[in-house]
Amino acid sequence: MSVWRLLKLETSDAFMNMAVDEAVLRARIEGTVPNTLRFFRWKPSAVSVGRFQDLSSVVNVENCKKYGVDIVRRISGGGAVYHDHDGEITYSVVVSLKDLGSADVISAYKLICNGLIEAIQILGIEADFSPGDSKQCPNITVNGRKISGSAQSYKKGVLLQHGTLLVDVDLMKMFTFLKVSWTQSCIDVVNVAQKKITSVKQEVGSDISLDGAYQALVKGFEKALKTQMKEGELTNYERSLAQKLCKEKFATDDWNFHGKAPE
Repeated sequence: MSVWRLLKLETSDAFMNMAVDEAVLRARIEGTVPNTLRFFRWKPSAVSVGRFQDLSSVVNVENCKKYGVDIVRRISGGGAVYHDHDGEITYSVVVSLKDLGSADVISAYKLICNGLIEAIQILGIEADFSPGDSKQCPNITVNGRKISGSAQSYKKGVLLQHGTLLVDVDLMKMFTFLKVSWTQSCIDVVNVAQKKITSVKQEVGSDISLDGAYQALVKGFEKALKTQMKEGELTNYERSLAQKLCKEKFATDDWNFHGKAPE
């Protein structure tokens, strides 16, 4: 059985969260760290947008500023996501595709998402893998409603896949910060979203602690990936690189609003 590094659940702002993901990816490409599973939360709450999205068309920037919600651009694809400090755990997997034994994107998604499905099952919920389509990345659903979404970045034989688990969800809050093109009414969006989005709490019918969800996620990924997770820490190189990336890339308007990476 292979051994992966587990970076236990921690909380940072949006810019550092995304900087650490890229730092781990670069370190794995260089071969200085093992395959890694990481968990994190967002404080303050944040909206992340996909690498190639037009931020102004999918994010209500004024509301984010008004309520102190961070906005950050990911290095992965996919769509805009609201990350609530109290209701979500985010995971990231950084792994060599050779070690993963996966030859294509959908197979990689499915293999990694099986970790989420196993975790959700531990919490008492039956979930399914949805392969997505040309407009939406693969995700995890419960009775047709999305409970987890993911996105990927692939560089030099190493895959970064990160995504969410909705432990609880406030749709009115979510769509205060996310824009949709077909209506200006938050109420209209919420009415539709109630049929498309769910959470662990909603499915179980009672509160689930974030720590309980985290423990289930660790076990779920261990089972699905046939690995042993060994708690570790970021290397000095990763910490230094993350701080540099945070300051020079992820906390800048050039990157977040215009997608311009520092040279």
